[in-house]
Amino acid sequence: MATQLRDPFNVSGYLVDRHVEAGDGGREAVRVPGEALDYAQLADRVARVAAALRGAGVRPEERVVLLMPDGVELLTGILGAMRMGAVAVPVSTMLTGTELATLVSDSRARTLVASRALGEIAGVAAAGSPELTELIVHGGGQQPDVRPDVTVVDWDEFLAGGDGQAVEAYPTWADSPALWLYTSGTTGTPKAAMHRHGSIRDVVETYGTQVLGIRPDDRCLSVAKLFFAYGIGNSAFFPLGVGATTVLEPARPTPASIAERVASERPTLFFGVPTFYSALLASDVPDDTFDSVRQGVSAGEPLPASLFTRVRDRFGFEVLDGIGSTEALHIFVSNRPGQVRPGSSGTPVPGYEVQLRDSDGGLLGQGETGALFVRGPSIATGYWCRTDVTRATFQGEWLRTGDTYLRNEDGTYSYLGRSDDMIKAGGMWVSPAEVEARLLEHPSVAEAAVVAVPDESGLDKPVACVVAAPGATIDAGELDAFCREGLAAFKRPRQVVEVAELPKTATGKIRRFELRDSMSRSADVEPAEPVTGGALA
Repeated sequence: MATQLRDPFNVSGYLVDRHVEAGDGGREAVRVPGEALDYAQLADRVARVAAALRGAGVRPEERVVLLMPDGVELLTGILGAMRMGAVAVPVSTMLTGTELATLVSDSRARTLVASRALGEIAGVAAAGSPELTELIVHGGGQQPDVRPDVTVVDWDEFLAGGDGQAVEAYPTWADSPALWLYTSGTTGTPKAAMHRHGSIRDVVETYGTQVLGIRPDDRCLSVAKLFFAYGIGNSAFFPLGVGATTVLEPARPTPASIAERVASERPTLFFGVPTFYSALLASDVPDDTFDSVRQGVSAGEPLPASLFTRVRDRFGFEVLDGIGSTEALHIFVSNRPGQVRPGSSGTPVPGYEVQLRDSDGGLLGQGETGALFVRGPSIATGYWCRTDVTRATFQGEWLRTGDTYLRNEDGTYSYLGRSDDMIKAGGMWVSPAEVEARLLEHPSVAEAAVVAVPDESGLDKPVACVVAAPGATIDAGELDAFCREGLAAFKRPRQVVEVAELPKTATGKIRRFELRDSMSRSADVEPAEPVTGGALA
């Protein structure tokens, strides 16, 4: 008989089964359009998916890629894979077939679970993924066209393959692999951040309970989807971790569609991103739409102080801004309810430590600017098969986030930009986030992104790309004067370019390298100006 060296821990039991065992099986767990499940029903569905995966030949620690909109099938697919010891790999529904093939091949998955509506994408991916052997499809639509050696199985047929038996949770450990999340790839090929079963419990018991203060009577609605680190925490880990209710929205979120779900489901916790909060403010949704929401949350990019104030004043709820990452699984620095410092990311979440370091690795203190490092219980074990970048990013217990931050006098931290987005103009460092925050204070500006563009002398200068607010007209001279009033002269944009929209990743982050390339080809940036005073850093 094999000796058990450590205590078993399977996170599917922590998120679902323990509520049933505690007598709360009748509590509402999941709501999707047209369907609701209590915890007992969810536990049964998860166990049956786990049995079906085992019946399909999936083995513990093998990857299962899931390409589906938010819904019961995706949620139970993720939890079912983890329950039977496999590794769930939810991926973006916005991928092309070629992009999906890259991820399926990289993960060496033999099983892909996909919505039939995305069958064309899945078919292209199957053609480019030589190790894929089975495609499980759900929902209506045309049958995917795949290569002959890939078996296509309908969802109901797949579940029947488990013989209708609920499988017991595989005796994984807290350190066993549970979940891979591919980074959004704003600057390169996506990498799979590998997370443990124990890390999921950790984010629930740190940020979820100690910062967000989530309760069993809460109802969670998230704009970010389950295939994002931010979204899977909002819509799965936090609500299920405390026995609350998750409201899943399968469709692409718009202000109108989200307002409709809020009106019908009455969520108490609402999770958005800065670009969506901006879109809400630019929409005509009624001001009392969010009167059921006791707390809002924002992550993905920094929430400008002006957006925080406008959301609070119009919709009546406070937004907690914070910073997290795919590598950390969720938010590790956050504002606190009733203690928000607008324009800052707040303070470290209990259980996490942060440091600011200079370019030589030296520690920096209050009032100094440097690279942000974090350590805490939910940090990924590394990137799958990316040795060099793993060693550069995961440094002992510490994660190098790639963000530049300032530690304020009150102990809060303010985001200044990605380390490779900082601009040195006239020998002085300029934070794009600081300039963008100033631009967003102007009523004519709905969105703004500041990037470095070389002038005729080849020197980088800040150029602002702005999207006009509805009904507004962009006046470059007026914005220049506005920036001069609120910023040091060297920080002002040397050019203001109006654009119809800003290029973004699937997570809503601005694809700055695209803007830089576009502006470098088209912008005629004014020459460098002499700058007097200040250190050249």
